[in-house]
Amino acid sequence: MTRHGRQNRRRLLSKGLELNEHTLSMRLERVAAHVPAGARLADIGSDHGYLPVALARRGAISAAVAGEVALTPFLSAQRTVRDNGLEAQVSVRHADGLAAIEPGDGITAVSVCGMGGETIRAILEAGKAYLSGQERLILQPNGGEQPLRQWLMDNGYRILVEEVLRENRFDYEIIVAERCEAVSYSAEQLYFGPLLMAARSPAFLVKWRRMLRQKQQTLDNFARARQAVPEEKVREMTRQARWISELLG
Repeated sequence: MTRHGRQNRRRLLSKGLELNEHTLSMRLERVAAHVPAGARLADIGSDHGYLPVALARRGAISAAVAGEVALTPFLSAQRTVRDNGLEAQVSVRHADGLAAIEPGDGITAVSVCGMGGETIRAILEAGKAYLSGQERLILQPNGGEQPLRQWLMDNGYRILVEEVLRENRFDYEIIVAERCEAVSYSAEQLYFGPLLMAARSPAFLVKWRRMLRQKQQTLDNFARARQAVPEEKVREMTRQARWISELLG
């Protein structure tokens, strides 16, 4: 479980809410909403297996694979599946990334949630051989969305849906993509999200107002730093602050 996940869990427990296969977090509920009805789901980095088990309990999917590379969450996912009597429907596999997918699984949707965008990108890149190209990708990165969108574009995936939500003081984005004809996004679209940028939802604008304040504070810190900050780093931060100012203007 990631640091964000542990903090979210503690906050929900403090409110008397136990995260489990019955009570998903808000972000996992939004991920679940983008899994097609009747899908054969591969949930990579499944942790306790709550997402695939919740969907199986609801009759929303026909089958699932819960993949975990770490032993403790793998055993937790096994227990969640066993306690719900879903061994015939949900396979729990101790595997690294997309290696949890086997040829006979007939996977139609892949979810990867609660990791940095760079980590999700690395999982997708390393596991390309396990994808048929027909799967829907439902991705929930904890930051690092720009390089993840870059990978999607470079590998022929069109972004179908984007969401931004705030839960327990963290901003989360959900990116849903499918393989299609070649697609091209601008540098700004890769940074903000092409659909989020177009929709300009209240949650999106609040996030980027907050981010602009952080960027400006960082630039102020750079200016006061005793040691010189690499010019490229300052230039990139300045460019991002300009993009955000133009977006909000």
